[in-house]
Amino acid sequence: MTEVFEHNRRAWNRQSSDGESRWCQPVDAATIAAARKGDWTVILTPNLPAPRAWFGGLLGRDLLCLASGGGQQAPLLAAAGARVTSFDASEAQLAKDAEVAGREALALRTLHGDMADLSSFEDESFDLIFHPVSNVYVRDVRPVWRECHRVLRPGGRLLAGFMNPAFFLFDHQELEAGGPLQVRYALPYSDLHSLPPERLERQLREGVALEFSHSLDHQIGGQLESGFTIGGFYEDRWDEHATPLNRYMPTYIATLAIRAPR
Repeated sequence: MTEVFEHNRRAWNRQSSDGESRWCQPVDAATIAAARKGDWTVILTPNLPAPRAWFGGLLGRDLLCLASGGGQQAPLLAAAGARVTSFDASEAQLAKDAEVAGREALALRTLHGDMADLSSFEDESFDLIFHPVSNVYVRDVRPVWRECHRVLRPGGRLLAGFMNPAFFLFDHQELEAGGPLQVRYALPYSDLHSLPPERLERQLREGVALEFSHSLDHQIGGQLESGFTIGGFYEDRWDEHATPLNRYMPTYIATLAIRAPR
């Protein structure tokens, strides 16, 4: 587990430094100014805005942005009135959150760590957790849900986005090269165990982040087992450039999970 975390930490630091990914581009001053006036949207999945009603209000609430660094969601939510902590595996992504916060005089703190280990926080520390698609980078998602439940206050809300596991049935590198849309892998998928050895060696050598699929039983069922109730659900698509699978099915899921009030 530690080896996966360290590899993915370095991979995301490199990707953030490259700055080419849309997830590594900090928002501008005009976007922050609009958020301060109540005009803001954030995404849990690639395209659809997270429903504002899912937040139940932001002003003065303690919000954890979990594994969503990069100078985007955390500064926007801070500008909209929340007291935000950004917790991420990538120091480079956290630095972008801090950069925007410093530039715009936002009250936002950053903390480095593993999304499956929130021991830095006491029980019932937050009112909200915003967790866009990122648990694809952990081997087992269930500890993430258990930790989220622990650090949320009674009545607290977890807004999460994650990949439909069906995405991992296909070899997307092959598809990018024009190959056929055919099932290649059994689920659950793991870069460590599903890829041919030479592909895995190249991925490790080139510093590409390791990915893992998670069953809906572990994604949605794992939230329920941790003590949450599901209060909202939607699906989203990506785009044709990302995957031809987009023509046939939504590849992302978002859930609103609620910790029971006292």
